[in-house]
Amino acid sequence: MKYMGSKARHAKELLPIILADRKPEQWYVEPFVGGANMIDKVDGNRIGSDVHPHLIAMLDAASKGWQPPHDVCEVEYAMCRQARDVTPHIGFVGFGCSYSGKWFGGYARGDDVNSVPRNYASESARNLIKQAKGLAGVQFRCGSYDELDIPDASIIYCDPPYAGTTRYATSAFDHAAFWRWCERMVAEGHTVFVSEYAAPDGWECVWEKRVNNTLTKDTGSKQGVEKLFTMEQS
Repeated sequence: MKYMGSKARHAKELLPIILADRKPEQWYVEPFVGGANMIDKVDGNRIGSDVHPHLIAMLDAASKGWQPPHDVCEVEYAMCRQARDVTPHIGFVGFGCSYSGKWFGGYARGDDVNSVPRNYASESARNLIKQAKGLAGVQFRCGSYDELDIPDASIIYCDPPYAGTTRYATSAFDHAAFWRWCERMVAEGHTVFVSEYAAPDGWECVWEKRVNNTLTKDTGSKQGVEKLFTMEQS
């Protein structure tokens, strides 16, 4: 489904690189699963985790057959924004009915289609229902990347908040601590890939592509070079 910073448009290029040496029964782990637009295209053992409880509630429910609403008015959007419950419904409204898939980033509206008002909720619902088949069997977890219990010798793909951007509505992200954690995972025997614009010394760029990145309804978009980094195990 639509999610700010999603790698859906790059999955066909990234996954063959990430999964090239995957062994039978080897776990594929995403500590920043986001809209699950990569993990839904991977089979076998999978763990998808994120710090956002509403996001995980929605994805987990969808993977088990939950049906999202096809109509969400602006009044309901505002009510859900104020709600404190953690439910798949609120998760869907907060992401699926917001501009560019940003958590309650503004009620999505657009031009009419054939004189019929565009229904973003219905579009998002159809996308999530279609995606649900690929989510079946994923072990969804909620928590910080550095607290995630990861099976031995896993493939770990990270798509963290990018340094110098505001892609995600999260608290301050410690990028230095994140890279130290990645290096520790490599030392422990995991295969680690990271999507970012830049990486510390010792990380190799194995893919890059110039892209237009959508920001918000007010800021529009800007260009950047998406890159995929990995570090060889010593």
